[in-house]
Amino acid sequence: MEFVELIKTPKVDGVVLHRPLCPRIEGTLCVTGHHLILSSRQKNAEELWLLHSGVDSIEKKFVGSMGYLTVKCKDFRVIRLDIPGMEECLNIASSIEVLSSLGKENRTVDTITLTYPFFFRPMFDVIEDGWQAFPPETEFGRLSGEDWRISYVNKDYKVCPSYPSAVVVPKSIDDNTLTKSGAFRQGGRFPVLSYFHAANDTSILRSSQPLTGPNGRRCKADEQLLNATLRPGKRGYIIDTRSPNVAANAKARGGGVEPEVHYPQWRRIHKPIERWNALQDSLVRLVEACQDPNSSMDKWLSKLEASNWLTHVKDILTTACLAAQCIDREGASVLVHGSEGIDTTLQVTSLTQIILNPDCRTVRGFEALVEREWLQAGHPFADRCAKSAHSTSKQKFEAPVFLLFIDCVLQVYQQFPCSFEFNEQFLVLLFEHSYASQFGTFLCNNEWDRKKVKLQTKTVSLWSYVNSPEMLRTYLNPLYEPNNGVVWPSVAPQSLQLWSGLFLRWETNKSAEDAAWQEVIHIRHHNKELKSKATKLRRQLEELQREARDANILEE
Repeated sequence: MEFVELIKTPKVDGVVLHRPLCPRIEGTLCVTGHHLILSSRQKNAEELWLLHSGVDSIEKKFVGSMGYLTVKCKDFRVIRLDIPGMEECLNIASSIEVLSSLGKENRTVDTITLTYPFFFRPMFDVIEDGWQAFPPETEFGRLSGEDWRISYVNKDYKVCPSYPSAVVVPKSIDDNTLTKSGAFRQGGRFPVLSYFHAANDTSILRSSQPLTGPNGRRCKADEQLLNATLRPGKRGYIIDTRSPNVAANAKARGGGVEPEVHYPQWRRIHKPIERWNALQDSLVRLVEACQDPNSSMDKWLSKLEASNWLTHVKDILTTACLAAQCIDREGASVLVHGSEGIDTTLQVTSLTQIILNPDCRTVRGFEALVEREWLQAGHPFADRCAKSAHSTSKQKFEAPVFLLFIDCVLQVYQQFPCSFEFNEQFLVLLFEHSYASQFGTFLCNNEWDRKKVKLQTKTVSLWSYVNSPEMLRTYLNPLYEPNNGVVWPSVAPQSLQLWSGLFLRWETNKSAEDAAWQEVIHIRHHNKELKSKATKLRRQLEELQREARDANILEE
């Protein structure tokens, strides 16, 4: 298929662009295979380069011969295009709608390889190949203890299609036992190591629900696998992210929970977190509230509460703190799962590591966490991020699961602003690229799908871009002071805030705040220079004192 077949009107002159917090500009609108571009000859006018994949929905309106397109983007931005000519306007809208859906619906190798990451050529020097930055063998070797091993039982993705080829499991468990456990878990997601807490030899595991069913099916291999993760004489906790009722209903349909009679060393705790299908409505309500310019204070607060977004944030933070407490304070290992083990499970295991592991609060550590706990762990980004808050189509599998996790990280960052090496803009960047990107990092649903389209050889990794020295400086926190301890965030309602830097960034002018941060960076840099000078002068003074004592000018 040729892109030219999908573009009915490639260029229109005299188009006026209206976008948030920017003056209107008039120029030429061009539609390419992957971008909507508006360029202008006006002085100091900034061009618009909008990826078609970043468009969530389009609204059309006509007054006489003028057409008005309202383009609503996945990053919550809303822009308006005034296009002369009804036919031109309809053609532009039709082209954008078709091009923005490429690779999203009826996903095949052919349609996915038509998306922009397969055509993008970087304008920056690729110093490090991001695809090779965090190999599983290196990462898990660094994070796991001597009682664990890397298994390649899933090298052909037959045991579990959504797992990576390499997983970390207890050294005492053979691959045959893993295969049997996989057959007992939904989607084949048998318990694997998520994080090893070296301070007290405890671990976080993740999996999907066991398929006990209404007849109480049992799997001794699964029991053996879980018990092998416990130290002698120790108990563990199973944190189920479903309510008891939801778990009971799942059991009636063939799923279920680990019965205590077969898992006597494990105590089960239910900490309900809303599943993916309830989150999309919550995001839609929140963005609607944020973009309503006519809200009174009472109406704004009512809409914010009705969205339940901060309630979801609180639920995930609370569950992650519970898991961290089990690990750090009780010295007990933890297994986390819900139903499929690809959404709420990953939110909890990754956020728990933010709390416990200072390395995850660095730039590279956080990149490794996203790679390990989201990309390799099989979170279905292609499904969940196909649409955002402005979509008018019926929900299929879309849900802001990853965005909700990033918001939780932001909450911890705001409470411990000196404990994170990265800044808020780094988190915004990850949100944007998870929904629409020139990089291949967040394409597809799992490692198997990515191998089918040869992502590593045909696209550029986001980590190559972020870790380039010039860009990395943009995402560093000037207040960062390494903190090797555990951080315990407050989950009290008063401690949680709407992420204005994301949800209100197109509604409020942040120039004063940006200027203040630049001043902070300047002060920190100046302070660093003064400390360096003080250290140098101190050494010179010590040298002069030593010479004076040697010449008997100064007494000991």
